[in-house]
Parts: sequence; C-alpha cells; structure tokens
Amino acid sequence: MPMEKITFANQLLQYLITGLTVGSTYAMVAIGFNIIYNVTEIINLAQGEFVMLGGLVMVFLHVAAGLPIVLAFPLTVIIVTLVGMLLDRLAIRPIRQPSVLTLIIATIAASIIIKGIAMFIWGKDPFDLPAFSGRHPIHFLGAVIQPQYFWIIGFLIVIVIFLTLFFEKTIIGKAMSACADNPGAASLVGINVKRMILLSFALSAAIGAVAGITITPISLMEYDRGAMLAIKGFGAVVLGGLGSFPGAILGGLILGTIESFGAGLIHSGYKDAFALIVLLGALFLRPSGLLGSIEVSKFKRF
Repeated sequence: MPMEKITFANQLLQYLITGLTVGSTYAMVAIGFNIIYNVTEIINLAQGEFVMLGGLVMVFLHVAAGLPIVLAFPLTVIIVTLVGMLLDRLAIRPIRQPSVLTLIIATIAASIIIKGIAMFIWGKDPFDLPAFSGRHPIHFLGAVIQPQYFWIIGFLIVIVIFLTLFFEKTIIGKAMSACADNPGAASLVGINVKRMILLSFALSAAIGAVAGITITPISLMEYDRGAMLAIKGFGAVVLGGLGSFPGAILGGLILGTIESFGAGLIHSGYKDAFALIVLLGALFLRPSGLLGSIEVSKFKRF
C-alpha cells in the first residue's frame, strides 16, 4: 500500500511538471495575443501560426541546412518576426475603416494562407528538432524531467523580464503603452501609431517563434499545429484576463496543468478538449478573467 501511494504521488508530480512546461508555451502564445490586443484591440487568430513557423523554420535551418543552433535560433526569430510585420502590412493596414470583426476575419484569412504555404513547403509530416541539452532525462522524486523543460520555462522567464523592462523603462515601450491607452492622444503628441502597431506584430511574432522553437524538441511540429495552439493560447488569455500580461502567464500555467492532469487521470484522448472546456467555463463564470478588468473599451481606430 505505501508503495502504491508513493507511485501515485510520483505520477501527480509528473503531471504537474509536464503541465507547467506545456503551460509555459501557452503562456507565451497568450502574451503574443495580449501585445497586439493592447495596442489595436485585435484578436490575432494567426498567432498560432507564428509558433508553427518558429518550429518548422528552426528545423529547416538547424537540421536541414546544418546551421549551428546559436545561429539558427536568432535567424529563425528574425524570419518569423518579418512574417509578423508582413501580416500587419498586407492584411491589416490596407483595410479601410476597419472594424474589430473585419480585422479578426483578416487574421483568420492570414492564418489559412500561412498554413497553406507551410504545407506546400514542409508537407504534412511532423518534424523533430534535437533537444538543446540532449534527451537524457533527469529523475526527481520519481518524476522524469526532460532537460528541454528547463529551456521552455527559462525562455518564458526571460520574455517576462524583457517585456517588463521594455514597457517600463524604454521610450518605445512607453509609446506602445500610450497607444494602448489612447491612440488619438498618442498621435497628437507625435507618436507614430501605425509604427507602434507594426512593432506589436513584430514582438508578438518573435515571442511566438521562441515558443515554437522550444516546444518542438518535445512535441514535434507540423503545418497544422498553429490552429490548436492559437485556441489554447486564447483560452489562457480568457482565463487570465484579456490584456493582462500576468493574467496571460497565470492562465497559461493553469490551462497546461489542467490539461496534463486531465490527460493523465481521465483520458489522454480528451487532452485538447480540456482547453475548450476551460475556455467555455471562463466565459460563463468570469468573462473578465482571473486578473482582467470588466471594463470593455471602444475599438481604437488607427
């Protein structure tokens, strides 16, 4: 009996570690959602495609082209960042008299196009990426920890620190915050609102690329993974609070933990359904999210 209890406790610890790791990825996707939303009030449903591109471009540069990881990593982030900027230039900015619904539909169309291009380039097979520190597992209190887990959680911490310093200490970050509060007033004081929107798409794409690069060694990557990652990232946003960066992190970690425990204790076949259940529950019980504001502002035209 004692052995069974220890074994079950070890399983719970394993589910927790796995959930926090996957949740860190969802948190990065959710942060990308919030960066664009805070400046434009657009829900960018192509956010998951940035994650997908991050993984597949990294596979091409590091595995197929043979570039070292220290060179392939930043180059992948730059390429996906350029894709994010093109999304703003080609799909968002040309729309005249935009409404929230029109812009969201534009991001859906962009998501479909990016997915189609990825399928044409990489095909339908999933791709693996070598783990950054090898795949020799670490045993901790009966749980098995892959070294890649530390990279995923570590990059989330680095992103949080970077964004905190960026928005609080830099002039550009403060200008983006001003555009989020009142784009009309920001424009009157000389801030280029369109440039800040472009930067928000670039930052969002870069963070998505990092998420895709770090998650691929443990979960593979294929052309159609972006849609589900976007749904789960958006679920984390809704759970934590739309527009709240601490809420995005909290929502992502909670969502990943619920998904891991549900898959382990109930059935792994329903793993993806748990994100949708949490999303629906949050919308019914607390639409503002755990750390979000109940205030709904008007759409900011730009």
